[in-house]
Amino acid sequence: MCGIAGYWCAQSSEAPRESLGVAIRQMHRRGPDDRGSLFHSTRWGEIGLGHARLSVIDLSTNGRQPMSSDDGRYSVVYNGEIYNYRELRDELRSVGAGFKTESDTEVLLAAWAQWGTAALPRLKGMFAFAIADLERGTLTCARDAFGIKPLLIAYQPHHFQFASELSAVATLRRQGAQLDLQRAYDYVVHGAYDDEDGTFVAGISHLPPGTYRVLDVKTGALSAPTAWWTPSVIQTSPLSFDQAAGHLRELFIDSVKLHLRSDVPTGAALSGGIDSAAIVCAIRHVEPLAEIKTFSFVARGAPVSEENWLAQVNRHARAKPHTILVEPEELARDLDDLIAAQGEPFGSTSIYAQYRVYKLAREHGVTVTLDGQGADELLAGYHGFPGQRVHSLLDNREWTAAARFLRAWIRWPGRTPTRAIKSLVDEFASDELHEAVHRLAGSKATPSWLDADLLRERGVRLRHPRRPAESAVIGRRMIAELAHSATRRGLPALLRHGDRNSMRFSVESRVPFLTTDLADFLFSLPENFLMSGTGETKSVFRAAMRGIVPNAILDRRDKIGFATPEIDWLSALTAHVRHWISDASGIEFLKPRLMLQEFDRMLAGRVRTSWQVWRWINFCRWYTNVLQPLSST
Repeated sequence: MCGIAGYWCAQSSEAPRESLGVAIRQMHRRGPDDRGSLFHSTRWGEIGLGHARLSVIDLSTNGRQPMSSDDGRYSVVYNGEIYNYRELRDELRSVGAGFKTESDTEVLLAAWAQWGTAALPRLKGMFAFAIADLERGTLTCARDAFGIKPLLIAYQPHHFQFASELSAVATLRRQGAQLDLQRAYDYVVHGAYDDEDGTFVAGISHLPPGTYRVLDVKTGALSAPTAWWTPSVIQTSPLSFDQAAGHLRELFIDSVKLHLRSDVPTGAALSGGIDSAAIVCAIRHVEPLAEIKTFSFVARGAPVSEENWLAQVNRHARAKPHTILVEPEELARDLDDLIAAQGEPFGSTSIYAQYRVYKLAREHGVTVTLDGQGADELLAGYHGFPGQRVHSLLDNREWTAAARFLRAWIRWPGRTPTRAIKSLVDEFASDELHEAVHRLAGSKATPSWLDADLLRERGVRLRHPRRPAESAVIGRRMIAELAHSATRRGLPALLRHGDRNSMRFSVESRVPFLTTDLADFLFSLPENFLMSGTGETKSVFRAAMRGIVPNAILDRRDKIGFATPEIDWLSALTAHVRHWISDASGIEFLKPRLMLQEFDRMLAGRVRTSWQVWRWINFCRWYTNVLQPLSST
């Protein structure tokens, strides 16, 4: 796990080299153990590669990066872990490859030399890397199937930059940072972010998950993203429910085994829900004698507390628990650091709970954690995507089953007829009706505290964002939505949170649910294996984990996770909130006086409290403390 950065420019000069050094130093928390850089001056311009290392596999200096092949043709900088590197190394040795280190980086280089881009589907892990091929004159950037590891890029004729963090790319560009107003509007008004490739900084984008791009340094041309993995949503599995549960159990246990490969201390982030509990219990299943450390956030005394569930899991797995309690003033103290670590605005204060969990892990000597991220997107978690499931049933003319499903779905905690109607409207309504329903619900595309005229003049689309329509897959609407959520909208934001928070404390966060093997299998199953006719989410996984995870956990009907008492916190920080919102005076499209009036109405109970206040705070602090300094870079 590391930070990577690099560039290509048509003409060699000292300035890009200096900027690369600065960019690597900016990412020192991603890689506190070592730094390295490499420069190739060619007749096509200069390629610079930089690396900040967090040592996890092969802790010796043999694993230093950038790393080059023996013949000098290939050079790589790589962030992540390839968990099956031992198996790949044996396979490559059988065809004549030689190895000098125990690192997975050397395996990646050899695999690329042997198979090129065809190596990508063979890699089981999380990764973002750039490989220079000096013989062909190319620089290839690639990212893992789900985008667990970040890779941001900027491109102009004669210049190309990439890095693990937004600020590092901005430093490499050496032209300041300009706000993307569409991204800003979508976030501040509607809470949308990380749902497309663009970032909050114009001209810098994410390499999409499961893709690679090739820069031809001879011509300066950058290819469009090429997908090396795309989830299939076609039902192909012939297995019965019980057979599917048995096979899923094997796949999951094997994944946990691979994710435990490490040369440094390992622990687990535990929220008390099914997903993280399954990981902790699976670790005990495969390592009967291992010491297991768990790290959790506890909102003691609040309705969202997971304390009882945590205790059950820790007792069952004989794990050593570590918990963190957070007071509102601690959020105020850490807010600017949290926002700087994330690099861009984000969703809710639950991200602070996660931030503190990784800090806790580091304080107790743990460098690697296993986390439950991604299970909801593969297993129809959350509230189960009811609109898409009903649509699938109606595709198959199962009218009675659709009605029964909705009646059963509503009976679960946290689900209401209103939520069901909203899900159905989002699934079936035209764009015009979708917009009208949001207006009727009191959601305004142009609230009073926004300078809508200015944004219109700048070409910003003032509307409620809506996910792009997916290709119709008759009877598989829910699976199609899961595949979209896992790779394009939903999970990318959660993975960003986890990566930036863990790296802030030099902790490597691993996610055993997110393998292409698991995704391909789960998306091949009948929809009702994932979301039962009674409204039970993750149905086949609950069955798969019987005997490994306590039944009380598997039979849970609610979902909390690292939830925080957000409204209580903000109410306790009224003076801070007023100060933070007042800082918006330098943001031309916001009206701080009207924002403060809205905040006062919320405190007085005259309007419904919402996450809107958090979005104001988050954006204003990010704009002041992150964007403005980058603008003067």
